[in-house]
Amino acid sequence: MGTDAVAIIGFITLFALMLLRVPVGMAMGLVGVSGFAYLVNGDAAFKIVGHTSMRTVTDYTFGVIPMFLLMGAFVTNSGMSRELFRAANGFLGHRRGGLGVATIAACGGFAAISGSSVATAATFSTVAYPEMRRYGYPQSFAAGVIAAGGTLGAMLPPSTVLAVYGIITEQDIGKLFIAGIVPGILAASMYMMTVAVIVWARPKYLPAGPRTRWRERLKGLRDIWATLLLFCFVIGGLYGGLFTPTEAGGMGAGGAFLIGVLRGRLTRLDIRRSLLQATRTAAAVFTVLIGALLFGYFLTITQTPQKVTAFLTGLGLGRYGVLALIMVMYVVLGCLMDALAMVILTVPIIFPVIKELGFDPIWFGVIIVMTVELGLIHPPVGMVVFVIKSVIQDINFSTIFAGVLPFIATDLIRLVILIAFPAIALWLPSRM
Repeated sequence: MGTDAVAIIGFITLFALMLLRVPVGMAMGLVGVSGFAYLVNGDAAFKIVGHTSMRTVTDYTFGVIPMFLLMGAFVTNSGMSRELFRAANGFLGHRRGGLGVATIAACGGFAAISGSSVATAATFSTVAYPEMRRYGYPQSFAAGVIAAGGTLGAMLPPSTVLAVYGIITEQDIGKLFIAGIVPGILAASMYMMTVAVIVWARPKYLPAGPRTRWRERLKGLRDIWATLLLFCFVIGGLYGGLFTPTEAGGMGAGGAFLIGVLRGRLTRLDIRRSLLQATRTAAAVFTVLIGALLFGYFLTITQTPQKVTAFLTGLGLGRYGVLALIMVMYVVLGCLMDALAMVILTVPIIFPVIKELGFDPIWFGVIIVMTVELGLIHPPVGMVVFVIKSVIQDINFSTIFAGVLPFIATDLIRLVILIAFPAIALWLPSRM
């Protein structure tokens, strides 16, 4: 059997295993090792399993993932999300739709120090949703704005998806993190504008909350000093060249721990919970990474990336036509797959195409993450939507997706803007 036929059977088997709910990392590893054993030999296939697993979990560069996950766990369990929401609500909550804007602002701040869309959505489902419902916000809007705000965790640094993209493509993770700042701010700003448009189009749809006194507003601002300090410390150190990304993760985790303990916000139980939470998540991410690397050996033997590159560049669509085709593929996959798994599975195949077309790899990393964000809230799957449903019991999926639709339209507009103006993502990294 030729390599093309083996590659096709491998991909069919992979998707079949995923549909049978086999964990993505396990499915990729199984197909990769089996395909490699068939095309080369069994002994070599089993040797690369041990070699790849050990190299992945001991590689210094890969340490950036558990460190930032640990920082996010400390931040989540020390209650910084409530402080961010209270501060934003103090200035915005008295306006129509103000609680929605405050939720997006707080989600952006929390995402910038947690790096997790799932954690951001889960946290604000317990923090912001009850407040919006208490003041009469519709269920669909309240859940939709939390889902949209949750996606900011995929873009704003430290982003696990950007870190994994950098590892796979051997790009500078620090530059990728910095490249996500302006697009992340643009995302939050456009989400806020979406809320403003909803208020303008339907003035009676969203209520206004009570006005907060200036003394309470200033108190709320004082409470977020820890969040600002941690963000400036980690990202400032990265931008200034003081830390490597892995060192920044370690310093961020240490800083979040010290701030939480000194403020009395992290008990022994919270510390234990944070360590277990970060360990479980890191184990899941590394399982997928190891599976992807094993699958990568299979792709190399079958020369799939080279063949896909030759096929796409030979279509005569032009570089932006091929890019549009790739984006459509990602949007479709985003409806069916987990965001991280989608990046790990597709980037080794698509990245050679991007290099052949002459696109900047740092810019493309941001584009990938923006498309992943869309997949996080896009029906029929939407990982963030499932997280919100698991936290908020009295709501159904159709209600959440109805609230998310305006923000999906905003994401599509933002994707077009970033493709048309790559400098939005590349200006800050060029200054490093």
